Amino acid sequence: MDNVVIEINEPSHQGAFLTWSDLYVTARQVHTTRKSRRSTILEGLTGYAEPGNVLAIMGPSGSGKSTLLDALAGRLLSNMRQSGKIMINGRNQALAFGTSAYVTQDDILMTTLTVREAVYYSALLQLPETMPKTEKLERADNVIKMMGLENATDTTIGGRTTVGISGGERRRVCICMEILTRPRLLFLDEPTSGLDSAASYHVMSYIINLARQEQTTVVASIHQPSSDVFELFHSLCLLSYGKLVYFGHTSAANSFFTKNGFPCPSMRNPSDHYLRTINNDFASKEEGIKSTEKAINILSDSYKSSPEYSDVQTQVCSLREKEGARLERRSQAKFITQCLVLIKRSFVNMYRDPGYYRLRLIMYVAVCICLGTIYHTLGNSYSSIQTRGLLFGFISGFLTFMSIGGFPSFVEDMKIFRRERLNGHYGVSAFVMSNTISSIPFLIIISVIPGSLAYYISGLQKGFDRFLYFILIIYTAMSLVESLMMMIASIVPDYLMGITIGAGIQGFVFLTSGFQKLPNDLLPILWKYPLYYILYGAYGYEGLLKNEFEGLSFTGNNQTGGVNRVFTSEEILRDILQVQVNYSKWVILLVLLLMTVCFRIFFFLIIKIAETRQSKRHGTRSLAES
Repeated sequence: MDNVVIEINEPSHQGAFLTWSDLYVTARQVHTTRKSRRSTILEGLTGYAEPGNVLAIMGPSGSGKSTLLDALAGRLLSNMRQSGKIMINGRNQALAFGTSAYVTQDDILMTTLTVREAVYYSALLQLPETMPKTEKLERADNVIKMMGLENATDTTIGGRTTVGISGGERRRVCICMEILTRPRLLFLDEPTSGLDSAASYHVMSYIINLARQEQTTVVASIHQPSSDVFELFHSLCLLSYGKLVYFGHTSAANSFFTKNGFPCPSMRNPSDHYLRTINNDFASKEEGIKSTEKAINILSDSYKSSPEYSDVQTQVCSLREKEGARLERRSQAKFITQCLVLIKRSFVNMYRDPGYYRLRLIMYVAVCICLGTIYHTLGNSYSSIQTRGLLFGFISGFLTFMSIGGFPSFVEDMKIFRRERLNGHYGVSAFVMSNTISSIPFLIIISVIPGSLAYYISGLQKGFDRFLYFILIIYTAMSLVESLMMMIASIVPDYLMGITIGAGIQGFVFLTSGFQKLPNDLLPILWKYPLYYILYGAYGYEGLLKNEFEGLSFTGNNQTGGVNRVFTSEEILRDILQVQVNYSKWVILLVLLLMTVCFRIFFFLIIKIAETRQSKRHGTRSLAES
């Protein structure tokens, strides 16, 4: 194996000894009878991982590989419970940023960025403030080279709308982003998934060298490695349906299986043989299932009475008695720097992703041109009062309703945030603030351009102050709905469910805005008090009506065959449209702005509360809380 040179800009550190004993994990499952019960995922596992070594967790699908990895990294789902002891350097301590990293099985990346940009932004977020920017970028370049991504550095990662790098390259980009800090503990969930045999060997060779040179403790779940990759691992943890079949040196596994009557045939990959022996998912006959279950029980019982089991117990006790140094959180970029980096990254993503604002802008322009031409020459007759009401009802309802079109992009943003937050790249405050600020220019554009077309083509009341207020109402309403959809994306990370919920809420808002039915005609219970005053639709609609009708008078008659007369703006607003006239239109704008701020605060609180609950449920080992 070729030696890989790693440039180090930090002093050497003591490694992290990871031990776990009598580890049980159970999960609550709901069955068709609607009764829930707890099923056991892991049964009394004991093991350890040492600095400079790579521990491979192997087993058939559903054996508990990812669950064990998540338990060791403090990432179990909320419906899971664990018992047993997990210790680092003989201490029950929290994971710390910069000393621990986790590469997930899902390649969650910002699809609009290039490989270089993705790793660069990650380096600027994670590496210390005291490190010069040039040094950060140099480290990012070195990691890209080590992972064999030089030819793809300027290629877009790609996703829903664009074709980009391959699945294997995406996996290597994820690894690049997590090893920038040279962590002491590195958790890898299926690091070779999607890679061919040559790429798998190259990636694992680099990780092996990283473990040796940096004394990093690496724990990786591997589904079915090639023989060359399998030989790279130092230790093997073999699971079968939650039971520990073997734990020990990789080189001794073959003799263990041979001793128990399951020798590996010549010219066969040892890992294939081990997994085939303990997998009964595809046993077609009852005899085959019983035979496989018998093999699993034989190996599991034999392991508990083997020298390997005694060695593991002794080693775990020995490592716990040697109480080592506590993992200290490493410094990273300051809050302001993180916000600036995230604002720039988010701005680039919003600009390049057509699903965020570009498609909406095109659609808004087309719709507003249609609106302007349909409602052209409004006039000042009595019938034009209703015409203006219809125009403003459509604008306040449709333009804000279509803000839910950005929901798929919001969900992708939340997935990226959760991955990076779990690894401690930045905090919730930086994410919410950067997401809010980076969207402002785009919301202004999709408010001003379509709004101008609708306003001037239809011939609404002249005056720059009125036009400015019109644009501000549209901008604020769109920003408010986007804040609502971000809240939904943080709770419901599913495209179809999220859009359905968002559309349903928008339907309630539209029905109670005073456009479909006048405020005084709404049922007092629930619909008028409190929904009419709580939901934001009524304020935007009222603001547009006040902005247009104040200062205008209309000639006509509201009864057939009656005498024409002049209707003042106050009469129209108070009596015909039933709009409150005892406060200014600027008060309405202020209320909408405050609602937008409140929705962003709620968005922040939802994430923090979910994070706190997860931390309390699983103790203090969550890296996101460090």
